[in-house]
Amino acid sequence: MTPLPPLPALPYDGPAELRARFERVRLFLCDVDGILTDGGVYMGQDPETKRFDIRDGFGLKLMQRQGIKVGWVSHRPSAATAMRAEELRIDFVHQARASKVGAIEGILAEAGVGWEDIAYLGDDLVDLGALRRAGLSVTVPDALVEVKAIVHYVTRAAAGRGAVREVAELILRAQDKWQSLVAEYSE
Repeated sequence: MTPLPPLPALPYDGPAELRARFERVRLFLCDVDGILTDGGVYMGQDPETKRFDIRDGFGLKLMQRQGIKVGWVSHRPSAATAMRAEELRIDFVHQARASKVGAIEGILAEAGVGWEDIAYLGDDLVDLGALRRAGLSVTVPDALVEVKAIVHYVTRAAAGRGAVREVAELILRAQDKWQSLVAEYSE
């Protein structure tokens, strides 16, 4: 069998502090609308419908296979979100018009990790508290300016178009878990 080519350089190669943040992630949490989706909601059907990117879902599953728990924290309850979370067997799902910080603190206690051990992806006002506390805070290119000003990393991919997958790959590469997945799927 031909050996696999070397991994490409990571986009954050250089700043050791940022790489360390990716290496430390033990729990991946994110918002739903505007992160896992493009923020659009299709109304007129029961229930509402949302478009989720299949690559984002596969990235979440890859992290789970490598021992990283994943969760969604949404300020907007939605049947479509619950259906997708169930399909992917997301470890933690919180949907309520309540404090995201409070919800995440409950998840942290259940998972047995601290704020410094999580990656959190958010894009709007309701995410600011969680982004300020997370060990790795990430957003998407069209996020609120106040969000982009405080995060550690802004994805190249757009919301609902592979942004979660991008971060999943960066975490797995930083933790030296990506190459074994590439090898597995190359057979």
